[in-house]
Amino acid sequence: MSERPYNMLFLCTGNSARSILAESIVNHLGKGRFNGFSAGSQPKGEVHPYALDLLASLHLPIDGLRSKSWDEFAVAGAPSMDFIVTVCDNAAGEVCPIWPGQPMKAHWGLPDPAAVQGTEAERRAAFQHAFAALESRIKLFLDQTPSSAAAA
Repeated sequence: MSERPYNMLFLCTGNSARSILAESIVNHLGKGRFNGFSAGSQPKGEVHPYALDLLASLHLPIDGLRSKSWDEFAVAGAPSMDFIVTVCDNAAGEVCPIWPGQPMKAHWGLPDPAAVQGTEAERRAAFQHAFAALESRIKLFLDQTPSSAAAA
């Protein structure tokens, strides 16, 4: 058996903020042990500019980030997921596609920073809070997970 990195899929309804942040964090901290992906049940079609600004300011990967449907990960030929994490309460309550390989599932509900009203500083602060919460959870998760997954 060969070894491969674990694949983590983060789901949110719009796939424009929280799940995008999580994807980038995993791809940065995973260091070849984990691959991060994100998707939404009703993707907005674009990544929120504050999410991209925050990630870029922290020198985290933003290349290739896009708002996409979770259907892309439920078809033949899609990457096989080991872990699926919902990051919004709406996505957690929706009927999800059947994921091949029976991945482990978790729910890390966080407030939507894109829904925050107020000044630009308050809205950007909401993204920073979401990022900090996701980064903390992801670091703990990665520290508790063995080195690699066996390839199918």
